[in-house]
Amino acid sequence: MANVVVLLYSSFFTHVLLFACVAYTQNIVVFQPSFVITTGPVVTAVLLGNTSGISLSLRTVSPSNTTGNIGSPSCVAEETNWVLTREQLGKTAVRVHLRLNQSLHLCGNNDTNTDCCERALCILEALQVSACVDGTPQASLLIQAKIHALLVPANPGSDNKTVIPNQVYQPLGPCPCDLTSGACDILCCCDTDCSNEDLKLFSSHCLPGPFGGQVSPAPDYQCSVQSTGNSPDWFPFLCVNSPPENNPYLGHFYKGDTIAPKPGPSFQSPVLPAPVPVDVYIQGNPIFTLNGQYFTVPQKVLGLCVNNAPVAFLKNFNYECTTLLLSCPTGYPLQTLSGNLSIKVKNGQGGDVVVDVTDEVAADTSPFISIIDAVAPSDEMLVCENLTLALDYKFYWRENGITGITLTRTIGTIILNSRATLSTKYSATFLNGEFSGEPNSGNPGYQVGRPVVAGIVEALDSNKGLIKRTSVNVWKPVSDGLCSTAGMKPVLFGENSTSGCLLPVSRQNLTQCSLLRETVTNLQADLIAATYVAKSGNPDFLTMADWINISFVTLNSSTAMKNSTSTCYDIPAHLHIHIWSVTTSVVEGVPQREIRALQVSNSPSNWALDCGGGAISSCVDPEEPQLFSITSSVTFIDIPINTRPAKTRFYINFTEYDCNRNDVCWPELAFPITKYYTGEPFSQSLAKGMILVFFFIVASVLGTPWRQIRQAWNNSAH
Repeated sequence: MANVVVLLYSSFFTHVLLFACVAYTQNIVVFQPSFVITTGPVVTAVLLGNTSGISLSLRTVSPSNTTGNIGSPSCVAEETNWVLTREQLGKTAVRVHLRLNQSLHLCGNNDTNTDCCERALCILEALQVSACVDGTPQASLLIQAKIHALLVPANPGSDNKTVIPNQVYQPLGPCPCDLTSGACDILCCCDTDCSNEDLKLFSSHCLPGPFGGQVSPAPDYQCSVQSTGNSPDWFPFLCVNSPPENNPYLGHFYKGDTIAPKPGPSFQSPVLPAPVPVDVYIQGNPIFTLNGQYFTVPQKVLGLCVNNAPVAFLKNFNYECTTLLLSCPTGYPLQTLSGNLSIKVKNGQGGDVVVDVTDEVAADTSPFISIIDAVAPSDEMLVCENLTLALDYKFYWRENGITGITLTRTIGTIILNSRATLSTKYSATFLNGEFSGEPNSGNPGYQVGRPVVAGIVEALDSNKGLIKRTSVNVWKPVSDGLCSTAGMKPVLFGENSTSGCLLPVSRQNLTQCSLLRETVTNLQADLIAATYVAKSGNPDFLTMADWINISFVTLNSSTAMKNSTSTCYDIPAHLHIHIWSVTTSVVEGVPQREIRALQVSNSPSNWALDCGGGAISSCVDPEEPQLFSITSSVTFIDIPINTRPAKTRFYINFTEYDCNRNDVCWPELAFPITKYYTGEPFSQSLAKGMILVFFFIVASVLGTPWRQIRQAWNNSAH
């Protein structure tokens, strides 16, 4: 249905544009639409054609009593209750706007204001708008207005808040049978709208119970409830005199808890508090300028680029923002001056530092431009000079302060003759000396969503080594999806992902398979330059025990690298990363995970040109390329934890007392007389058990062993 609506709208605007072009070439004008029926105080139409020298006039019209037709358009304007305005939309279009200059409120009985509606049908008239040139009508717009008055209550609601009584002492609805506002409800004796005369009619037939208003009946123990006729002798000594607020019936309405109201969602812009400068910076605090304002750099917030986003201390970022170029930008951040960027910033130690700005001119601006217009280029050339293409900040810090700030501003001149988007880059890096202040990925174990820490060994001895931090990456394609312009994104712990890019390959490239394999291998190798991966999220870069080797699986070719003129075999087009992790402990309820192994492998693919369908140009022209995909993926595998001790061979083979693997279960011999037996009441099972014990004792006493003992006793006595 949505597609149908879109098609109808697009078809309508297409016809309007075509009609405007034809009307302009033939020097005529026309209203679109030419007839409007309105039930509201606003009317809008469009005048299309050669609108130069056009004047508009408005008058009221009525059909003829004999023919029923409306007279010819006239350029003589009349006084009406409508205000006529116009807005030029271009050379060939004018928007005509009519607004009713009258109140639509219905007149009251004693209303002295004449600006109101005397009847419910307030406006019923026909209007005619004429487009004239030198007093001659060229086109007309007919409007039929049928507008009703606005009905508002005589006594508008008050803005006072409703006072809700405390439900601990008084129910929320003291009279549930009061269903009609301002009127007496029959048989509802608690209705305050009922007069004394009304209550006399049904006072003996009042609705009983809570619905009739008896929401807090006096309890039976109240001294005022029992009369002298039916009260027992002991009642005056045991009855209770208590206030009516202390009523147990209120427990049916009050749950003993209150719920604080939660603010609902709002579409209004939130009111941000004024910045409060801090004396000492800690991680995550915003950085302030010398005049107490936030130090801002364009960043992405919730997926959208914000020009004035505060920079947080020790929080690195690297964002890319796109802008549609329709004209040369004149404001921040695409047009900047070195003097405006070289500002003073509070260093967090009572002083300030000045941003040191260095300019670089981009000789090639093609990486920043993406052409989006598929039509033929325009003859008008768009030249935008000294555009700011990138702002790269470096913050040097020590302890809780900033020791220096450098900014590298990349500028360039953009020349376009078609529509395009401009990609600008903004980054901030915090350096402690020459080391980047990158945050840990957990403490001590990895946390889900943090980057996997990898490294390259720069110096190594028996137990010590200096490891330079790096990352394990996967592909991050951009707008065109080509590998030449694609970026890289770090692997985040616990998050499986798959991404890739496209590589143009021609028929001539397929005749050089070894070179093609080497090219793809180098592209995939750029994703993982590291040789070690950290076990935990906060490794020691000087201790090799905190690191494990990355295992690279070599591709074994099953086709002996055979080549042909049209197909290349065993292309390492898919890079897969397997990461095994285990949960080692729990700190304050947060699981601490540790990486036990990381394996990198390649899956071979066979590449051949697809000459099916209509795509045969690449099969004919040896230089015409086709796009082949290169992918990368990462999979996290959790190693299960076995917390039970290993079973011995005796425990595995011994089944005499195992109720799960033996028909006779001796440990459950007395199960019927235990509390776990629920087949019958415990008292009955205990009685039956005692009877069985009694019979066992009797059988033992009267049995053969006891008879032999008595005989031996008697023989010894004689």
